[in-house]
Amino acid sequence: MLITQFFKNFLHSSQSSGIVLMVCVGISLMIANSSIADSFQALLDQKIGTEIFQLNYPLSIWINDGLMAIFFLLVGLEIKREIIEGELSSVKSASLPIVAAIGGMLVPALIFYAFNYGTAYEKGWAIPMATDIAFSLAIISMLGRKVPLSLKIFLAALAIVDDLGAIVVIALFYTDQIHWNYLALSGLMVAILMILNFLNFKKHVFYVIPGIILWYFMHHSGIHATIAGVLLAFTIPTNLSTTELSPLEKLEQKLHLPVNFLIMPLFALANTNITFKAGMVDGLFSNFGYGIIVGLFLGKIVGINLFSWIFIQLKISSLPEKSSWSQMLGAGFLAGIGFTMSIFIALLSFKNHPEIQDEAKFAILVASIISGISGYLLLKFVAKRKLNRKKYGTN
Repeated sequence: MLITQFFKNFLHSSQSSGIVLMVCVGISLMIANSSIADSFQALLDQKIGTEIFQLNYPLSIWINDGLMAIFFLLVGLEIKREIIEGELSSVKSASLPIVAAIGGMLVPALIFYAFNYGTAYEKGWAIPMATDIAFSLAIISMLGRKVPLSLKIFLAALAIVDDLGAIVVIALFYTDQIHWNYLALSGLMVAILMILNFLNFKKHVFYVIPGIILWYFMHHSGIHATIAGVLLAFTIPTNLSTTELSPLEKLEQKLHLPVNFLIMPLFALANTNITFKAGMVDGLFSNFGYGIIVGLFLGKIVGINLFSWIFIQLKISSLPEKSSWSQMLGAGFLAGIGFTMSIFIALLSFKNHPEIQDEAKFAILVASIISGISGYLLLKFVAKRKLNRKKYGTN
């Protein structure tokens, strides 16, 4: 009974998915630098599927284009729920995380571009834009009540807007060639899904089956197939009721466990298998490495806090309740954990250059570790200082 209860608590803890991801990153790195590295890569390169529907792809493609579409479906559901009834439901409540997210995307991208303008690496400008929801929220959750709930909500909303921005960037800038016939069929499937929503169909099966067809058409259109997950999410019905769960909320609940404990760990295993080579550390001190590390570690904190400060000074937004600027700096550091989305964009940026992908993954890993530790320590220090002031009655 104790073991069962432990696993039940673990699976429903907000920290657990981050812990599982960290473990999978460690396992992937160990495999990549062991005697079974070649066998593991051969497994990832193993083709699975059928030529009948032109769906015969390596396992790594099924993970990155197939399973990650489900991850994007969950992200899309979270975005829609926040827009309808959450932190993004009104201009006032949404303004701070939205402008903070925009600043946290623009400044890192500009920093990367400044370091790599005119080089073969400049197409990776979007790599340091992304914030990893699972890791950042897992770390801030580890601080428990030492951090105001409002700051956690702010970071979650910021990460969601950040993901939406990354989705738009992928759709607009990381599409090689568009096949308009498949894109038209994708549009038709979205129209069908919208009609089903309008007619108030509530069973998930009426959306999932057309959603799979939408994924197929989107995959062959040239636009990255994971976008299908977001489009599907925005057609799932929801409501404003606090007593009855909507189809959107029910699907969101069903997806949390498989996404957090299967899909994202598989993505981590498949995509952080970095083989450490001579000179790789030197790559961190190249313009490419600086662009990613400085972009994620400093670009995020500067962009988020600068844009937040401007809008707060203009009286459009206000600090999260019971939060301070020191805690906003800590949240900015945590937003520099780019991991999942940053690696995903790196893979798209340098599709035919695995050596550059490895350099990018290593720099993302280093930047994310530095950002995560810095954010955790700063927020813990601020909480301790506040506690001491309250205890001793000092200002």
